[in-house]
Amino acid sequence: MEAIISNLLNRFERGAVSRRELIQSIAMLTAASGTVSDAQVPDAGIKAAKIDHVSIQVSDLPRAVAFYQKMFGLTVVSEDKPNEIVRLGVGKALVSLHHKSPTGLVDHFAIGVEKFNKDVVTGQLKARGANPEDNLDAGFHIKDPEGISVQIVGA
Repeated sequence: MEAIISNLLNRFERGAVSRRELIQSIAMLTAASGTVSDAQVPDAGIKAAKIDHVSIQVSDLPRAVAFYQKMFGLTVVSEDKPNEIVRLGVGKALVSLHHKSPTGLVDHFAIGVEKFNKDVVTGQLKARGANPEDNLDAGFHIKDPEGISVQIVGA
């Protein structure tokens, strides 16, 4: 994985990849790698345990669903038909597809935290200067420095 990240950084430094594309790529790599080891993350009170899912805005929902089913063997875990959202996975959602413009964006990713308690986490985030919000698109989340929504869920 170090070689992939190094390549991404080199492409970013040459201007071949935007900052947003770099962050989205690293988020996708993290999601694909599974859980994070204890040695990689200092104890911060809100302890991330894994990337829970990635949400992607798509132009053609049935086509996107078919792609992830065919390529990765994912099945529909849940649907929110009024909001045109389909969650795919293997027993648990890994990818959330949302028919929404602009398309081709990772609109948020979710970090699963240990011992998640929304009220406690809200207090800790506010104490650290974050402004937790709740909405349809990104659920309970904060914005990172680049404006990407980081959803926070129980691990």
